[in-house]
Formats: sequence, structure tokens, C-alpha cells
Amino acid sequence: MRPLLRTNDPVTISAVGALLDGAGIPHIVLDQNMSIVEGSLGIIPRRIMVPDEDWAAARRVLVDAGLAHELEP
Repeated sequence: MRPLLRTNDPVTISAVGALLDGAGIPHIVLDQNMSIVEGSLGIIPRRIMVPDEDWAAARRVLVDAGLAHELEP
């Protein structure tokens, strides 16, 4: 698995998840439950991870959707 992006924005997480689902690219959101540790402050960014073999395709999907600025460098 490789990180595709990190964000604290739940709308971005939802939108990216929908785009990846639509493209048939498996993904997982990590660190969603860290709010228990951080006190629900939203300090720790959530990571969207995709399989290594789907990473390039997932990046293309986000670039095509105008979300290139959200991608990990």
C-alpha cells in the first residue's frame, strides 16, 4: 500500500473515496479513529492508501478530477 494523500478535510476524504470507488480502485482510509487519542481536534491527518499497483491510476483519477493539489508529493 502507498499513500495517495493526507488531509483533515472530511469532504475531500469522501470525494476521493467516491472517485476511487467509481474507478474500481481499492483504497483504505487510515487514522480515522485517531480522534479518540487527539481529543476530536482533527490535528492528525487521515491517510488514503491504495495498492502499489493502482497508485499511478489513482493519481490520474484525482488529477483528472482537479484534485492534484491534494496529492502526496
